[in-house]
Amino acid sequence: MGEISYPNIIFILADDLGYGDVGCYGSEKIPTPHIDKIASEGIRFTDAHSSSAVCSPSRYSIITGRYSWRSRLKRGVLWGYSWPIIEKSRPTIASILKQKGYHTAAIGKWHLGLKWPTPNYKPIMNLMEKKPNVDYNKPIKGGPISLGFDYFFGIPGSLDMHPYCFIENDHTVGIPSIMKEELYQQQIEGLMTPGWRDEEVDIKFTEKARKFLNKHVKEQKDKPFFLYFCSSAPHRPCDIRPDFVIGKSEAGDRGDMVVLFDWIVGQIYQELEHLGILDNTLLIITSDNGARASCYNGKDYGHNSNGHWRGQKADIWEGGHRIPLIAKWKNHIPTNQVSNEPTCLVDIFATLCAIIGESLPNAAEDSENMLKAFLGKKIKKNIRKFMINHSDTGLFAIRKGDWKLIKGLGSGGFTPPIRKRAKKGMPKGQLYNLKKDPQEQHNLWNEELTLVENLKRNLKIIRSKSDTN
Repeated sequence: MGEISYPNIIFILADDLGYGDVGCYGSEKIPTPHIDKIASEGIRFTDAHSSSAVCSPSRYSIITGRYSWRSRLKRGVLWGYSWPIIEKSRPTIASILKQKGYHTAAIGKWHLGLKWPTPNYKPIMNLMEKKPNVDYNKPIKGGPISLGFDYFFGIPGSLDMHPYCFIENDHTVGIPSIMKEELYQQQIEGLMTPGWRDEEVDIKFTEKARKFLNKHVKEQKDKPFFLYFCSSAPHRPCDIRPDFVIGKSEAGDRGDMVVLFDWIVGQIYQELEHLGILDNTLLIITSDNGARASCYNGKDYGHNSNGHWRGQKADIWEGGHRIPLIAKWKNHIPTNQVSNEPTCLVDIFATLCAIIGESLPNAAEDSENMLKAFLGKKIKKNIRKFMINHSDTGLFAIRKGDWKLIKGLGSGGFTPPIRKRAKKGMPKGQLYNLKKDPQEQHNLWNEELTLVENLKRNLKIIRSKSDTN
């Protein structure tokens, strides 16, 4: 392979992979040998977080380097027919890397909105409409190839959202023309392309990733590449999955889907080895948010998907947004490293900019350069002064060092109580010392009122900050 000045970059994002789902983070019920191997060859973070406890806003922060609540998405997630939340004019990590000569691709779940070819490309108002007025023969606008990606193959949203179809670049692969008859866990009734099979989606993504890598080496071997790969697994539906993972975990159908994600990681790793490009590739593996606490049937099979952290996906508690984060880059990241440095996925933008020697755009105002942490270097003082996290219903948390303030009561997500009204004389929010109380059981709001006011003031300042675009 020709000499290139920058590393290849592969960012692999699982959908709802929890802190406790992976062997190197303590899982005993789910085998994840490929992810564990990569962790042993690089670095594993113990205090990494998604910016949001649900997927669309988390993905927005990765791509843009800013918190999603600065956009129109203040709570919840997008749907398959939702309008884009990233403006065409906004710099993305893909557009920055492309300007530096990278060949860029997005493969897998998108979930950041698309401009579907409706009459005059107007937004679809009823996102639950089964058969919206869309001409699927026309190009789709506002997607990945409008935002710095040279190539895209994926699905519009989650695998429980319609339309059930693949998109390649700016067209659907086939026409979603028939109603999906067999619906699995959480799936919404809607159109699919003839021959659609849910259990083949992640396999198809993996095949496309391997083809992208092979084609790149064959045709553009002197250029670095950036692959943003987003699996559907282990997000629901989990009851429809490839035969080769059924029963491979001891944590039910969801555990089997984690096995599928590990298989995907292994396939990509092996392809890099086969092509002789592994050593010059920065490989990052992580998740868009925390995991569901149990399978769809309500059983957890003795498996703690979020480790010992309180809460689950969608919650403002740690289980909602504390996630696995693993990186490997031979000759740059030492082996068998563990970092306790607090970081957030919004920081990926600034970190990759630092690797390529690019200054951070003003528009990525929430991103911090974590390259020293990724390289396993000793850090005397936390790089990130404050971290903001956000729940499904829009509940905010601010973190400074060991202290975490939640601006309200309840989980703000899926775990009851979602929201609570403060009674007279009782705390109006939540304050925890995560070092002394990692499971967030002892609310110190009323005991640390000065600290509470300080953190609330800083949260207000950060929320009022905006880019100059």
